[in-house]
Amino acid sequence: MTLTSESYRDEFILPDNKSVCAIKVEPEKQGESHLVHASSRLQPTPDSTCVYLCGNSLGACPKKSQVLIQEELNVWSKLAVEGHFHHPHGRPWTEVLDGVHPLMAEIVGAKPEEVCVMGTLTANLHLMMLQFYKPTSERYKILCEARAFPSDQYAFASQVQNHGFDPKDAIIEIGPREGEFWVREEDILDTIEKEGSKIALVLFGGLSYYTGQWFPMKSVTKTAKAKGCICGWDLAHAVGNVPLSLHEWDVDFAVWCTYKYLNSGPGGIAGFFIHEKWNGMETPKYAGWWGQSVDTRFQMGPKFTPIPGAQGFQQSNPAVLTVASLLGSLQTFKRAGMMGPLRKRSKMLTGKLESLFHQSKFFVPPEKASMRSDPGFTIITPPDPESRGAQLSLLFLPQGTGVMDKVFAGLKEWGVIGDDRKPDVIRLAPTPLYNTEEDVEAAAKYLDVVLASL
Repeated sequence: MTLTSESYRDEFILPDNKSVCAIKVEPEKQGESHLVHASSRLQPTPDSTCVYLCGNSLGACPKKSQVLIQEELNVWSKLAVEGHFHHPHGRPWTEVLDGVHPLMAEIVGAKPEEVCVMGTLTANLHLMMLQFYKPTSERYKILCEARAFPSDQYAFASQVQNHGFDPKDAIIEIGPREGEFWVREEDILDTIEKEGSKIALVLFGGLSYYTGQWFPMKSVTKTAKAKGCICGWDLAHAVGNVPLSLHEWDVDFAVWCTYKYLNSGPGGIAGFFIHEKWNGMETPKYAGWWGQSVDTRFQMGPKFTPIPGAQGFQQSNPAVLTVASLLGSLQTFKRAGMMGPLRKRSKMLTGKLESLFHQSKFFVPPEKASMRSDPGFTIITPPDPESRGAQLSLLFLPQGTGVMDKVFAGLKEWGVIGDDRKPDVIRLAPTPLYNTEEDVEAAAKYLDVVLASL
């Protein structure tokens, strides 16, 4: 299947400049960037769509999700409680996840029974750590990324403290080497080899939220398992972004949110994976009625008999509106051919954006970033396409001088929406389902225009 630049853009509702951007400067007054020629598509007007490159933070709204949510609202208003068992669209609320789990399993490379859609990311992370982090006096440490997402850091620290350990001793953090911006694979593997007998849990993000680095999940998992460690992953920035094979890689567990590349909406329902090898060995420590066998769930009996696999860990009935939103997005993924063609297109878009940035007179190679005295930027995302997803993180220079804040505001005025990470980084993510080559050209063009204005 060939995914053209406009194939699925029309299936999304993208924000417009009138709604979210303050257009203060007429494009013709700024002059023309040396990167690309001005065209009508690249002229921001109040009624035109933004160049939305923020799918790594919140995905755009799928039109299909709007339709499914409205259908559920209609069922609720007309049938009320009867919608649990009688549904005009074939999605009774007691079975609302039946159409979601197979699609989600395909996204993460798992069997449907290894996947569960439930709750929120950090709650699921705690649930999985309570299940799989079993420290002893000899093996109690957690190995993670030095700059993990803060919620993960808080979870790790609270978990080791609850087991009576000091986070300063029990948490091993691996960061980039001096003067570098991303973590070397050999440093992760060497640490596992050296410290493996003390490590209870290896738990990285699949992709670094900050740099966009895609960690070598297969080799890290294999090395961790060989040293007797449990290996889990936080896939918040990986799911729907890069191809995953959780079952094949022998990952023990994984957790993720769905509101980034999976476009389920703000605070959308989350998910987790538990490898089938744990069936029968790990039963839910914190049971809830929705994890009860479907045959007996509504008999309301006192004995808990969990559904085999990950879905036995369900606790409460899922929020139908958030499930409908996720289902709409997953159905769009399915029509697009899932991760194969999307990954191919993602590499093309991210590679083109990187190439255009390299042509900018304001670009500085990472190794020379510390020498820059005038406003400029470097890219702190790995240049190897196999070590990143649909994200480039730009570090603005000189660091600590407020350049990033001015650039971020300037880009927004020109209709380019990314997100900032204080004090000096802007993340831009050309998402293959709805971003185009023209979006990429516009982002590079207006970054040049804004930096020139400084």
